[in-house]
Amino acid sequence: MKVRCCIVGGGPAGMMLGYLLGRAGIDVVVLEKHADFFRDFRGDTVHPSTLQVMDELGLIDGVLKLPHQRLQRMEGKFGDETVRIADLSRLSVKYPFIAFMPQWDFLNFLREAGKRFISLKVMMSTEAIDLLRDGERVTGVKARTPDGVIDIEADLTIACDGRHSLVRERAGLAIEEIGAPMDVLWFRAGKRAGDNESLFARVDPGKMMVTFDRGDYWQCAFVIPKGEYEAVKARGLPALLEDVGRMAPILKPGLSEVKSWDDVKLLTVAINRLKRWTLPGLLCIGDAAHAMSPMGGVGVNLAVQDAVATANLLAAKLEHGCPSEDELDAVRRRREFPVKMTQRMQVIAQDTIVSAALRPGNQPLRPPLVMRLVTAIPWLQGITARFVGVGVRPEHVQSPIQP
Repeated sequence: MKVRCCIVGGGPAGMMLGYLLGRAGIDVVVLEKHADFFRDFRGDTVHPSTLQVMDELGLIDGVLKLPHQRLQRMEGKFGDETVRIADLSRLSVKYPFIAFMPQWDFLNFLREAGKRFISLKVMMSTEAIDLLRDGERVTGVKARTPDGVIDIEADLTIACDGRHSLVRERAGLAIEEIGAPMDVLWFRAGKRAGDNESLFARVDPGKMMVTFDRGDYWQCAFVIPKGEYEAVKARGLPALLEDVGRMAPILKPGLSEVKSWDDVKLLTVAINRLKRWTLPGLLCIGDAAHAMSPMGGVGVNLAVQDAVATANLLAAKLEHGCPSEDELDAVRRRREFPVKMTQRMQVIAQDTIVSAALRPGNQPLRPPLVMRLVTAIPWLQGITARFVGVGVRPEHVQSPIQP
């Protein structure tokens, strides 16, 4: 099999880039190793920046018909004090809210929308297992399909296969680890009709939790110190659920749905980035190039922004073959500043909020000064909302569209 561009990974970066390149008439294939997109631990926040991209593509009406909930004000409880972290209603954007929708719905929508482009092919149940090379140049991938192992030759291979990227590993690209003080336990709790609560995050001495109202259930993220999963597990599931119920009494009736540790997923949090995103014939974007903390829920949206920038910079060049490595590196030069700034702000949030929350002991907690200032001064809530919802130097669709 021979294509102009092979995208490895059918997450937000891969599916968005596949759509954009297919729209530009580039012969492109997207490889997704699973048979479907259903992954309960995937990020489900679609921010104003991504909604704007969908609007620019003429897809926004379809996206907003998907089941979703909208969040404008991010509020939390820090000890006994209620704080407002951000107010997206203060943003001067077309879609001033975060849409919570299952990522599998968003990805399926992109796949269905992309079927009109004959140059785009999405291969499910197809896992890249190695790179093809001609000397120093990457010339495609070896992939396992339901019918056996095949070679997919490509002028350009793009790694969108996440923070545990096999393509990145096989390419030998070095990772710069920045670190995170926490991991996350991810689970669902049932929700009674009529139960509503605006609180987004809760911080008690030694504990932190984030909850998302998903309409008919609560999605819960219980934050634990880095590497402490086995210790938490040793205390027993009832002890964990007791902590959860004490922090968020509204969840208590629905915690009976968490019946075993099989219902709790461990998310190992990492912040890292590649120093070099390219080899001849290869480009890494999204989590394969820079893993983000879940702080702010920005990972999906950074991945989409990477895809938009990649298409803007490379789609026209791909009509004539593989861009040079310098042309491929233009993607890093464009996206590295937003990535570094976002990761820097995540580290600051981790150091000032998460590390303080997870510190052992029962000393009363007070919100950090910066959080108290944001709560007290409404226009500051617009600044934090812009960082979370729009991000640093957002991308806009400029890639060509085939007539």
